[in-house]
Amino acid sequence: MTDFACTLLVDRRGWVLLQERDEHARIAPERWAASGGHVEPGESFLEAAVRELREETGLTVAAEDLQLVGIYDIHHVETGSDDRMALYAAATSASDADIVVGEGRRIVFVDPAAALELPLSDSARTVLPGFLESEVYATLRP
Repeated sequence: MTDFACTLLVDRRGWVLLQERDEHARIAPERWAASGGHVEPGESFLEAAVRELREETGLTVAAEDLQLVGIYDIHHVETGSDDRMALYAAATSASDADIVVGEGRRIVFVDPAAALELPLSDSARTVLPGFLESEVYATLRP
């Protein structure tokens, strides 16, 4: 079992930041997912979420600004592994122009009405619908 930490940022329109993974990704190639990745040894889920967001997008979000949405059991078909993912969320004033793509094909804010129609990763398909209906999302959107 591998631990992952992912973050969904919500912009001033209520759109969510998603990453389109490229064809080289080991897990969920050419699928859309939240930015995130492995928790390093000695690192907490929260520390990993902050680090991964910075590495993948160039954005820095303070740990105290991230809200834990939940911890989920995720099965990754590509690796046959059952993993654990912590999902965090925060509001942001950032826009697509502020994103520096550190990994994947692109990372953009997506209209929630269109997000569920994208080819989603297993993890995003598991958590995104519930997030968009959650109290956490309701408090983050305008």
